[in-house]
Amino acid sequence: MTKGPPSPCQTTRNRKWATRALSGFVLGATILIGSACSKEPDHTRKLEDGAPAQPAKLLITGSSTMAPLIEEIAERFQHAHPNVRITVEKGGSARGVQDAREGVADIGMASRALTEAEGDVVGLAIARDGICLLLHRDNPVPALTDTQIAAIYTGATSNWKEVGGTDAAIQVITRTEGHSEFELFLNYFKISRDALKAHSSVGDNLEGIQAVSSNREAIVFMSVGESERAAKSGVPIRLLPTAGVSASSQSIRTGSYPLTRPLTLVTKTAPVGVAGEFVSFCLSHQIADLIRRNGFVPFLD
Repeated sequence: MTKGPPSPCQTTRNRKWATRALSGFVLGATILIGSACSKEPDHTRKLEDGAPAQPAKLLITGSSTMAPLIEEIAERFQHAHPNVRITVEKGGSARGVQDAREGVADIGMASRALTEAEGDVVGLAIARDGICLLLHRDNPVPALTDTQIAAIYTGATSNWKEVGGTDAAIQVITRTEGHSEFELFLNYFKISRDALKAHSSVGDNLEGIQAVSSNREAIVFMSVGESERAAKSGVPIRLLPTAGVSASSQSIRTGSYPLTRPLTLVTKTAPVGVAGEFVSFCLSHQIADLIRRNGFVPFLD
């Protein structure tokens, strides 16, 4: 007998298995996501007196890299669910994990994998991104080695002429702590916090992109997706390759780019109700175009 197509619940379990295998962090085996596997969502329930239910509200906080994407996804979700109100707030990946853990937010955003110490919360990756170094478009330096980047960010190299550029002081910009790029950058280039030397720091990606686009001597590390999208729109920035591999969504998709991270939704427990429906929506093909439009790669591509 020919088997029929898998049930929605089977599809969900397959997706969870694939996500777990790819991302390397553990998801609870009992997670149920999506309307086919969860209870009736809160926004469809009625009050006991027969009056319509109050609008269901979701608060999503955390990663500034993910926030623009999640705002677009939320807008599309609300169009299909007019009795749901979703608020998205930035603040960095650390905030996203902490708010989810404490129940301050319904869903957190972390633009990285969860750590072993964060095993008390549930994480589900919806997309992939990378981190790259940004220069002004008119800066003539074509590339930097890992050793040169480490030297710039520890103060051992302070002039662009030392790495093939013009005779000008390097304006070193870092990211504020709490943003995933900060930890991932230091770990990859083997720079300790105490050794880090920078002239200034920026919070979200747009702030960093603006800082480099307005200063030919500046350097900063940013989201590949955000930076690629800004460069394509005409912002005068240039993404440097990492370890000889171009910083692009294509190299992230093929797995050749070395400095990548998952974009992760975080919940205190297995998401159900409206939160479960929204997480399921974020995993569906209905928003793959939004992920790509924001310069990211759908996680299971």
